[in-house]
Amino acid sequence: MITFFLFGLAVHMVFFLSIFDIYFTSPLVHGMTPQATKLPAPASRLVAPYLRVFCSCVTGVCVCMSCLLFPNIRSVIEERGTWGVSHTRVPTESRPGHVALIAGFYEDVSAVAKGWKENPVEFDSVFNESRYTWCWGSPDILPMFAKGASGDHVYTHTYPAEEEDFASTDASRLDTWVFTQVKSFFQSAKSNSSLRSSLLEEKNVFFLHLLGIDTNGHAHRPMSQEYLDNIGLVDAGVAEMVSVFDEFFGYDGKTAYVFTSDHGMTNWGSHGAGHPSETLTPLVVWGAGVHNAQRVTEPQPYNDRYLQGAKLIFCCFLQADIAPLMATLIGVPIPVNSVGVLPHPYLNNSDQFKAESMYTNAIQVLQQYKDVSCTVVSFFHRAVLTVGLTVLSLWPFLSGLFDKNKFRSLSWFLGCLCLAAFPLMPVVGREPNMHLVTCAGLVTLFTSACYLWSSRQRTPLHLYDRQQFVTQVTTLPATLCVLCAYVPYLTHSSLQLKQGLPLLNQLISWATLASSMLIPLLSSTRLFHRLLSIFLSLTATYLLLSTGSEALFPPVLSWLMFVWLNMEQEAVLAQGVSSRQEMNIAFALSLTIHFIQVFFIITAFFGTGNIASINSFDPASVYCFLTVFNPFIMGGLMMWKVIIPFIIVMCTFETIQVATQLSSRSLFLIVLVISDLMALHFFFLVQDYGSWLDIGTSISHYVIVMSMTIFLMLLSVVTHILTSQRFILWRKPKVHFT
Repeated sequence: MITFFLFGLAVHMVFFLSIFDIYFTSPLVHGMTPQATKLPAPASRLVAPYLRVFCSCVTGVCVCMSCLLFPNIRSVIEERGTWGVSHTRVPTESRPGHVALIAGFYEDVSAVAKGWKENPVEFDSVFNESRYTWCWGSPDILPMFAKGASGDHVYTHTYPAEEEDFASTDASRLDTWVFTQVKSFFQSAKSNSSLRSSLLEEKNVFFLHLLGIDTNGHAHRPMSQEYLDNIGLVDAGVAEMVSVFDEFFGYDGKTAYVFTSDHGMTNWGSHGAGHPSETLTPLVVWGAGVHNAQRVTEPQPYNDRYLQGAKLIFCCFLQADIAPLMATLIGVPIPVNSVGVLPHPYLNNSDQFKAESMYTNAIQVLQQYKDVSCTVVSFFHRAVLTVGLTVLSLWPFLSGLFDKNKFRSLSWFLGCLCLAAFPLMPVVGREPNMHLVTCAGLVTLFTSACYLWSSRQRTPLHLYDRQQFVTQVTTLPATLCVLCAYVPYLTHSSLQLKQGLPLLNQLISWATLASSMLIPLLSSTRLFHRLLSIFLSLTATYLLLSTGSEALFPPVLSWLMFVWLNMEQEAVLAQGVSSRQEMNIAFALSLTIHFIQVFFIITAFFGTGNIASINSFDPASVYCFLTVFNPFIMGGLMMWKVIIPFIIVMCTFETIQVATQLSSRSLFLIVLVISDLMALHFFFLVQDYGSWLDIGTSISHYVIVMSMTIFLMLLSVVTHILTSQRFILWRKPKVHFT
């Protein structure tokens, strides 16, 4: 058995790693010669104030209508600049968006193995091709581009990571920090001859990364007062920066400005997928080498809702087209991996210069398509789980269990239907609703009370055991559930009032997390009592990590697990008398149990979202624990939230295995067969293009079924300890007989 397991482990690891070699190898090619126009460049330097996020609905108001929000940028549009909308591509995340803007190509699919932090391979960028680049802004964006630049000519100035606090009373201070640092930088350059000499060189880039709007958008949602105030601050700050640059360089008219964003944002404060509010971003260009504002003289050839009421020439391009534009303006080679097409209508230069620039762009792009292969088919839909749960709800009626116990059969039927509703709920875009979290705590207590009463009728306890049970199983976990159902509401209210994360709430949250695996070990090892303690303890932690309807998932799942355990026990008691009949029934029972287990494991993973997708990660879920941005702690907490339903299912299965006396070997073999058949199917559904939501879902389907055997074997060790071991803090008093 050990040899078989090790051999199977090795084979499955090879299969698992194969998708990254087949689907997720980098499409970037290297070794090309950089291409640059040999004619003199129209600008000596480029200033790029980039918003980390911009709500497209605000873009429509700003660049097409009254623009009460961006009056300074509006004046640029009307008098001395060219404007339009840049269309991004999925995934609409920070790193992919900045790569498209600065390097001119879209998401490198092999980056899925490294998340959004950095590209897995080196790539060229406008920063790299510049003489010098100075950057100010976020520590999670700027270093990745400095790291990929050859030589030592990209300088980054970042604020501490702790400043990216979603509970901050004024996230716009991140943008104020950038503007203040830029002013101080140029002030110091006046007395620093070496720095001043470098600044006066040609082909320089100044990158201003403005994160405040992104933080306020996530924390307070777009169109909130905080968001709108931040827009006004950025508008005034950009105008001030133009004055600073013009003054320092003596109003020489050699500075070009590009104002844009890496992605948009939905109304519920999210981004990453392909909704228009996420993929449409503003693009305003002015200064050296750029056309002045031109009035509309004939219908414009763009069918876009932003044209309504527009009286100026409108230029619509792709996000990756901005990199060739920036490179052309300052006369540096277009990044060698760029697939963007030069947006020549923005250029104000001779026809010869435009023709030379377009020819250079064409030669550079041509080299990219010599080895193109990044298509595969589409991904799997979560709604199929709803169909499966609906079919599974009919099991008591088809197996004859309904005639033996109508109450439990109806409980199973209703439990499956309730659980079937969760895969139909959206993965992203869920509005916080702390009342549902509180309601989930009450549902948990009600469900537990019902099955506590049911188990008490069948297995009455002695007086001492009943006292321990009330103390260890009921009182402590139940109190935690009530407390943890209310803590998210208090935390959310405090953050809305700009009072920060209350220390008491934070202490309760971390204490609950630390004790959630210990409390069950103090309870009785009776099947129902131990399961109830596990469910209550884990649900308490889950409630702290919930922001809405997903908080109801563990109570409903636990309800269904209790019913499943009862039904399996009754199915064992209903076995026939013949030894051959017993063997056949036992085999059918084992097959049914394992099939249901595999199905519930998948439902536990995809019931409320998908951890493989960044877009289904809501920072608000961890606000009870911390609000200062920390990707490792936040990611760990979200991973634990996803694992909790797994543990609930596996603890139930461990209990069923004991109750029905099934062998662990049958568990391993049957799950192995089921998971391998599913993996073969999902291998051909892996997707390496689209948003991270699409890519992550297709990968996670394959990964979970490939890893299911290994994962369940490891998880079964944990659940075996949870369901069978016990810490005894006090001994039963001795009774002396006389």
